[in-house]
Amino acid sequence: MDVPARLRDDFAKWSADFDGLLDAFCQVVEAHRPAAGVAGFVRACFSADGMPPDGGNGGLVRYQALSIAFQLLNIVEENTANQMRRRAEERRNEREPGLWRHDLGDLLARGRAEGDIRRTIAGASLEPVLTAHPTEAKRATVLEHHRALYLMLLERETRSFTDIELGIYRRRLQAALQRLWRTGEIQLERPDLESEIRTVLHYMETVFPDAVELLDLRFQQAWRDTFGSASPPLPRLGFATWVGGDRDGHPFVTTAVTMGMLGRLRAGALALLQARLSGLAVRISVAASGDEVPAILQRRIDETAALLGDDSRTALARNRGEPWRQMVNLLLLRLARTRDGVDGGYAAAAELVADLEILEAALVETGAAEIAAVDVRPVTAQARVFGFHFARLDVRQNSGFHDRAVAGLLAAAGHRRTDYPDWSEAEKLAFLERELSSPRPFTGDHTALSGEAEATVSLLRGLRRHLLRHGPDGLGPLVISMTRSVSDLLTPYLLAREVGLLIETPQGPASMIPVVPLFETIADLARCDTIFDAFLAHPITRATLTHLRLRDGKAVPECTVMLGYSDSNKDGGILASHWGLHLAEERLARVGREHGVRVEFFHGRGGTIGRGAGPTHAFLDALPAGSLSGRMRVTEQGEVISQQYANRVTATFHLERLLAGVVRTTMLHEAGPVPPHPLRGLWQDVVDESFAAYRRLVEADGFIDFFRSATPIDAIEQARIGSRPSRRSGRATLADLRAIPWVFSWSQARFHLPGWYGVGSAIDWLRRERPESFETIREVLPRWRFLGYVLHNVEASLLMANPAVMELYASLVEDAALRDRMMATILAEHERTRAAVSSLFAASTDARRPRFLRTIEMRARGLTWLHHEQVRLLRRYRAAPDEATLDALLLTVNAIAMGQKTTG
Repeated sequence: MDVPARLRDDFAKWSADFDGLLDAFCQVVEAHRPAAGVAGFVRACFSADGMPPDGGNGGLVRYQALSIAFQLLNIVEENTANQMRRRAEERRNEREPGLWRHDLGDLLARGRAEGDIRRTIAGASLEPVLTAHPTEAKRATVLEHHRALYLMLLERETRSFTDIELGIYRRRLQAALQRLWRTGEIQLERPDLESEIRTVLHYMETVFPDAVELLDLRFQQAWRDTFGSASPPLPRLGFATWVGGDRDGHPFVTTAVTMGMLGRLRAGALALLQARLSGLAVRISVAASGDEVPAILQRRIDETAALLGDDSRTALARNRGEPWRQMVNLLLLRLARTRDGVDGGYAAAAELVADLEILEAALVETGAAEIAAVDVRPVTAQARVFGFHFARLDVRQNSGFHDRAVAGLLAAAGHRRTDYPDWSEAEKLAFLERELSSPRPFTGDHTALSGEAEATVSLLRGLRRHLLRHGPDGLGPLVISMTRSVSDLLTPYLLAREVGLLIETPQGPASMIPVVPLFETIADLARCDTIFDAFLAHPITRATLTHLRLRDGKAVPECTVMLGYSDSNKDGGILASHWGLHLAEERLARVGREHGVRVEFFHGRGGTIGRGAGPTHAFLDALPAGSLSGRMRVTEQGEVISQQYANRVTATFHLERLLAGVVRTTMLHEAGPVPPHPLRGLWQDVVDESFAAYRRLVEADGFIDFFRSATPIDAIEQARIGSRPSRRSGRATLADLRAIPWVFSWSQARFHLPGWYGVGSAIDWLRRERPESFETIREVLPRWRFLGYVLHNVEASLLMANPAVMELYASLVEDAALRDRMMATILAEHERTRAAVSSLFAASTDARRPRFLRTIEMRARGLTWLHHEQVRLLRRYRAAPDEATLDALLLTVNAIAMGQKTTG
């Protein structure tokens, strides 16, 4: 591969850092297992001198060693990418797309005024949502060891060592590698919810606070570099999570789990703020007395002291002549009362933010602007981001579950018809209209309930208690998965009425918690605008949005809509999925405008291309014009969390890209919707061809049998990598299989089929049947951001796929006729897609994607050996299942996941 000159130094550093780390690791392995030849085997996997040896002794040890070697390579790549960004910033003339300095400069160059950018930032909002899908193949302990190694690499970058210090550093590195090597690589048991909750709290407590501080400091500096003035506050950033709240197909998420998670998040946020305020009290030793004390600060000190009564005397007496420190002492007292739930505490985090803003303003007034910016503002940013809730907890449930809950309530109330799930849509709507016109619940507090009714009522009662006691900040929306009709969105209002969450307002009955549709399948995306229109038109929805707007102080009513990227791809392939999502966003945004409602899209993206992954800034650029109205939620799933957030610097860059991208894209979308793309009709025809080709494959006789034989799906279903079942209801059908193990299985066998299948047939059809149109598509590709983004991702999936390895896994299919027929179809489509995508891009893949090709090349030998081992073990396990073979299989699953940096 001909590497561009600008990348040669980066590639050299990448290789040198990995060689050094790998050599240190091999020394650890050699000292522990000198006779097994494992160290030499690992070195051979990453050398340029041919393939590593086949077979040999110590298979399990080799799997673990190779998995760790891939992990080390991933850590080196992460550090190299961060250092490349830092060097680009040092040169100043290079501004990486997606980061603040680039995006602010880009807006300025496009003629956007500073004041307009400030106004957009004031209304912008981003909320990453951490989820716990069964995708994370690494143990939490292993993640901690990775973090320690990354920090050691960073330490080596940023300081010089004496000879003695270098010797100590090397011993510390050896110890870190020994810890990683001697730690068991796979889960001995399937992780429970408690471990997933601890993982989320780990990120909230140890990564995000420092990342938010660095994020705010970088934003301030980028703003000063661009405009030469003090920056506005960071755009609104918040975090949310589904862990402890996602009930869709998860029987272990009980009311107790959800309420416990809400309590732990609140306790964590208050502990963080107490620690940060305590640190601020130590640093902010600014002296002033008498007339030197800014009036705004003195007035707030007096007001707070009066509120706290006698307890304030100690705080004021402790630091006489240091009014800023005295004020922080008072804030700590109020925060303690907030934690204890007694008088004098804060009613909401916004009050603490206001106090901290007064501290900042008073420092600026007295000429200490840098202390305000460097010491106080980061704490203000953390109080604004984390509040007293750390992260909002969403509650997700399947629409069918709610239908069965209503049936249970009807049965408990003695209703003559209790088969609510079987009613027609017209019957449900007529029933809902009658019932929602009355405040009367079906049951009383002491009515005995069971099943879905008991689970739902118990949960909603708990949410109501939390909301009344602590306010709404910690509660996310009720997300309704498998939204297929407007009754699916109105039924939660009926359930809310049952527990007092439906309240009277001047506009009529309103829900205290918003209801959010989740449109997932191709069919649901096609009719989502009709459902959304009826939902927004309903009086309770209108009253709810008005109530929430007034409660939260928003300028206009807002409604969130979640879009699922996984099931739509599993339904129809990547082109139909992305195009269906693109059109759905356009239509949903239009419906929102017609109702005077700002739509916040909640993008349910996964960690692989088959589930919506792709470069962040390119993803934002590809959104339909006018669809991003300044506010966005996005899921962070499985291994993406550890890849994007395990380390402060990486987390900061990722959040900066998201935040800056939301602001930039919103401003570029401000003109509103644009006329339909002139090639929209043509592209719809291409998508239809792709969809048809994809459906022909998945509906072909024997396809499911082929899938189950030619991929390690059976091993993945046994893997201890998530607390949730891999199927929604346990049926062995494609429709019931969750999209995550579907994608994971294809990636393990190197098909990567969900990321490319059907594309070749569609583009080949266009080239044969409409050659002029094919040339037109080729011509507009560099300018049509949506199309470029999709095809870029398709190409990545093609490059990760490996026909030789596909054939290897296909050899597991015992029915020779089925195997030959399916492989002939799949390989032909792979070649068609490879040729078609290549023909659309003007430059070669080598020229456009040198980094990506380099990552594949460095992993090729080790992965090939692992694939052969996995196939050998699958044959043995399927012939005679036993625990030892399964454990070995799971080690190969882990190792291949590490080698590809992807699971599901």
